[in-house]
Amino acid sequence: MTAAFSARPVPGAQIRARDWGWRHAGRGTPAVSALDLDIEAGERVLLLGASGAGKSTLLQAMAGVLGGEEEGDEFGSILLDGRRPADARGRAGLVLQDPDSQIVLARIGDDVAFSAENLGVPRDEIWKRVRWALDAVGLDLPLSSSSSNLSGGQKQRLALAGVLAMRPGLLLLDEPTANLDPAGVREIRDVVDRVVADTAATLVVVEHRVAVWRDVVDRVIVLNPAGGILADGHPDAVLEREGPRLAAAGVWVPGIPPRVAPRPHRVSPGLDLLQAADLSVGRTPFGSKVPSVAASGLDLTLAEGTGTAVTGANGTGKSTLALTLAGLLEPAGGVLRATPTLARGLPPAPIRWKSRSLLTRLGTVFQEPEHQFLAQSVHRELAIGPTALKLGQDEISSRVDDLLQRLRLGHLADANPFTLSGGEKRRLSVATVLATRPQVLLLDEPTFGQDAVTWGELVSLLGELVDGGSSVVTVTHDLALVAAFADHELVLGSATEVRA
Repeated sequence: MTAAFSARPVPGAQIRARDWGWRHAGRGTPAVSALDLDIEAGERVLLLGASGAGKSTLLQAMAGVLGGEEEGDEFGSILLDGRRPADARGRAGLVLQDPDSQIVLARIGDDVAFSAENLGVPRDEIWKRVRWALDAVGLDLPLSSSSSNLSGGQKQRLALAGVLAMRPGLLLLDEPTANLDPAGVREIRDVVDRVVADTAATLVVVEHRVAVWRDVVDRVIVLNPAGGILADGHPDAVLEREGPRLAAAGVWVPGIPPRVAPRPHRVSPGLDLLQAADLSVGRTPFGSKVPSVAASGLDLTLAEGTGTAVTGANGTGKSTLALTLAGLLEPAGGVLRATPTLARGLPPAPIRWKSRSLLTRLGTVFQEPEHQFLAQSVHRELAIGPTALKLGQDEISSRVDDLLQRLRLGHLADANPFTLSGGEKRRLSVATVLATRPQVLLLDEPTFGQDAVTWGELVSLLGELVDGGSSVVTVTHDLALVAAFADHELVLGSATEVRA
């Protein structure tokens, strides 16, 4: 990549936390507690911990965006360069787990410029930074491109570019490569490595996959869900000394794979449920009547008792395909039909089905979990689907209680879904669809944000669904999920292919 702007060194920021903690409003236990922590200027830190250990909460505290008394209760102190983080405007730049929550303007150039404009950077300097930041993250698109039409991975790059344009002294990254293809993961990691070296900024990155960042950081800090720090030190020393204990606590330790329940001997697939022939998929841009085709010439059959992984580079149409198969987007061309086994008296085109008819036939887990939350508590969220099916109260309670237990959400039954961690939100979004027991389940990045323990449990659960006769489709960049789960892999790209 060639940068149009030479980043001058920025003084690295310093963090001090003393007996610090935070409890979200309405929650009985703190997300983080009893934290004593020093991060020196210029350090590169990988922040680890089990799903729900408070990693994202700590990053938001460092960035000064946790909010006031209405959002929760703060204990102890946390300081950025000796000041409250909220008072150190521009010193910290945070890339959130959900890039959609960070994109504010319609055109990508304007969106990247937004943060620098808010800091009062001169206009000529702003646009130099914008082009440099977009080039740095590999988002090679015109500045006038629509930010809403980007894929999930492209939005991740855009959010990172906006933060880089601020040139912060503290760069905070929350799962920055979660929605990227393997090549994109390496590229963003290398970009961050180079930018931090050029600017001298302090780096704190949250990422479950340790191997990606092990050679970039010089320190690993592991949060203890019960409070304080579980481990702290040089990556090699921490992983060698504490590896088995950290793996048991959910940390992705290189060389210690997560446990997945063994699968029974597979028999031949059952009846066909959904068939696509020469299918084209796409979305219709705002103000247009013609869909923009993302992928075409797709032939695919989903049968009972099969697991299918949809893979490919960012922007190849994976999420669009899943939404089309789910009956939520009109096919842009070709044929998509449900067999009588799935349709059960309905028209063969899923796009013609009403939402209640979809519940037991086609269940969809969106890439962004928040897009499917409706209730004010986890328990109520899980009950929405079964209630819409007019099931008896005993059956509703049985399904909800089982899913709370299976997906480690029981202690969060009364919590607001929007206050959960990224990994917890993902498990809840999966659970809301499982509650109606659809014959075909389509999941977009189902393992996003999971620690090693919850990843293994979630993959085991998906395997059980397939072995029980469901057809499960996962859109994913997670190659470990593909290896552990999929009977077939549909690779989208310039030369689409199906692998068995």
